[in-house]
Amino acid sequence: MAAAAIDSAMEVVPALAEEAAPEAAGLSCLVNLPGEVLEYILCSGSLTAADIGRVSSTCRRLRELCQSSGKVWKEQFRVRWPSLMKHYSPTDYVNWLEEYKVRQKAGLEARKIVASFSKRFFSEHVPCNGFSDIENLEGPEIFFEDELVCILNMEGRKALTWKYYAKKILYYLRQQKILNNLKAFLQQPDDYESYLEGAVYIDQYCNPLSDISLRDIQAQIDSIVELVCKTLRGINSRHPSLAFKAGESSMIMEIELQSQVLDAMNYVLYDQLKFKGNRMDYYNALNLYMHQVLIRRTGIPISMSLLYLTIARQLGVPLEPVNFPSHFLLRWCQGAEGATLDIFDYIYIDAFGKGKQLTVKECEYLIGQHVTAALYGVVNVKKVLQRMVGNLLSLGKREGIDQSYQLLRDSLDLYLAMYPDQVQLLLLQARLYFHLGIWPEKSFCLVLKVLDILQHIQTLDPGQHGAVGYLVQHTLEHIERKKEEVGVEVKLRSHEKHRDVCYAIGLIMKHKRYGYNCVIYGWDPTCMMGHEWIRNMNVHSLPHGHHQPFYNVLVEDGSCRYAAQENLEYNVEPQEISHPDVGRYFSEFTGTHYIPNAELEIRYPEDLESVYETVQNIYSAKKENVE
Repeated sequence: MAAAAIDSAMEVVPALAEEAAPEAAGLSCLVNLPGEVLEYILCSGSLTAADIGRVSSTCRRLRELCQSSGKVWKEQFRVRWPSLMKHYSPTDYVNWLEEYKVRQKAGLEARKIVASFSKRFFSEHVPCNGFSDIENLEGPEIFFEDELVCILNMEGRKALTWKYYAKKILYYLRQQKILNNLKAFLQQPDDYESYLEGAVYIDQYCNPLSDISLRDIQAQIDSIVELVCKTLRGINSRHPSLAFKAGESSMIMEIELQSQVLDAMNYVLYDQLKFKGNRMDYYNALNLYMHQVLIRRTGIPISMSLLYLTIARQLGVPLEPVNFPSHFLLRWCQGAEGATLDIFDYIYIDAFGKGKQLTVKECEYLIGQHVTAALYGVVNVKKVLQRMVGNLLSLGKREGIDQSYQLLRDSLDLYLAMYPDQVQLLLLQARLYFHLGIWPEKSFCLVLKVLDILQHIQTLDPGQHGAVGYLVQHTLEHIERKKEEVGVEVKLRSHEKHRDVCYAIGLIMKHKRYGYNCVIYGWDPTCMMGHEWIRNMNVHSLPHGHHQPFYNVLVEDGSCRYAAQENLEYNVEPQEISHPDVGRYFSEFTGTHYIPNAELEIRYPEDLESVYETVQNIYSAKKENVE
């Protein structure tokens, strides 16, 4: 009976929403329903926000049920933006109608900005201050970020350009927030610093689009601690660590009791959970990200040591980090409390080597050289993070295929956040910006990030005058070139000089020699590279040499290449090309080809028609062969 009443009422509500007179036939029947039933109907999910607005204007009873802070508008907000609910406390008073309006406005503003980015920045990388309009937005930043995530999660193979720029904006916003948090964290006294928290900030900064939080990582470590406690209970059922409550930082002073904890840890980590040092793929950035260390159960000495250290401290064993050369270690004090200690009063633990306990001599055997006593000393969190970032910086310098040098850029940002006056790294950052062409919007005003960096270097070290002068000169030359740029070069296939161009932008090709799949995003009637490039790439050995069309292609391995026409063939089994810059040039993947976005189509206005013709001919030929 009640169910029937609800079904009947559900049919009546939309009709009532359109009527202004409260005396309408079905209204009195509806408003006489119990409040719980009415609320259930209004929260059922079949009514939109506009419906609720109209329903609430029909009579006093419905208006009261649809009050701004009530369940009806809360449900509207939850259904529309479910990921935002975690930011609200159940005990807080919230005007859900107002929150809905603010979130809706932030979403419209976000889409407006994302839509503008392609037109503004198509010809170059997003400038250093290209996000200034985002930083001045009104309303909560989480609303803006949530809309960007919604864009990224749009289904299908459309809106590729929107997704491309939404990703860049979200990347920037989250990194700025994380960097500010890291700087504040580093200002805390050493007594309050957490090695794990600092490592998580580094992880978050290098992976801003991943859902990484200290809470989640700590929860995973807590589960390992529980397993260690279970093992420890079998060793010593009255061990004091078993009585520790979550969040306590008590330390056990008896060496024997500490040893029991370490034995239990080694069993759980290395025997039960199969954690191990990653010797096979040592030079991989994933080994330094704490969330990946926990997922993959492998890492390098410093990341494995931080995990080991965190677990030991939660169980009352006061291990300390040692910035040992070539192999990060932990030390475990064996001396009496209050006594004067030297390096021989410690046992050194190799978390990378399954928790093996080493003497001073064995540490030296480990790295194959004698070191001074100073290198066995404990280091604070800033020094630990410096070493982690230094490792990432070394890996970033090794980047080959990824021409964005994202890891190098991220690690430079992190290092300079900790040590802002490192001249050599500032020079490297300036060169990197120059190499990638990352310029601020207002480049004509000389207020350039590159020039700011160079001026800072000159102040710190006048001896760098030569290097600084070289970069300043090239920066100013770049500005002059930008002044002289005159519009967009349009390439028409129908032009006589382009008669030999066989392929069009958007077509998915295969390289005949190297076998890689790629998509064309630009072409030239002949090779436009310099003589040195032509010589190095052995172009003269091709039958047609450099006097043939060459194509700019995005390759499935993430690289961008310049390929001769005779080396390319149409891929009769086209597939999506997984490349970070696809969205910069194309708006949609149709299943057979990519459709250029508005900015690329301006440069190649006749190519899309050629793509359709090529695809049609290919599939007509395939059909004839089958028949």
